[in-house]
Amino acid sequence: MTVQQEAGVDGEALEVWIDQDLCTGDGICVQYAPEVFELDIDGLAYVKSPGDELLQTPGATTPVPLTLLRDVADSAKECPGDCIHVRRVSDSVEVYGPDAE
Repeated sequence: MTVQQEAGVDGEALEVWIDQDLCTGDGICVQYAPEVFELDIDGLAYVKSPGDELLQTPGATTPVPLTLLRDVADSAKECPGDCIHVRRVSDSVEVYGPDAE
């Protein structure tokens, strides 16, 4: 089993989470990065664990694999609900999404 290198600026690990209260269920995130996002039977998007498990706990985060950074960032930029948040693990500063600086 190989460990995927996590994404980050200057090698810092990033994680992503979805605010289901704002999710429109559009599914753009799933189109960009189906390895990271999935629509559940409730019609809302959720992140998946590295083991492909749907994480339904509110505020659940999952690591952003380096190979999928562009797709996850594009998901956050294109999301009509502005509900995808990508942040640094070290200090929780958002780097992509509605609260990014």
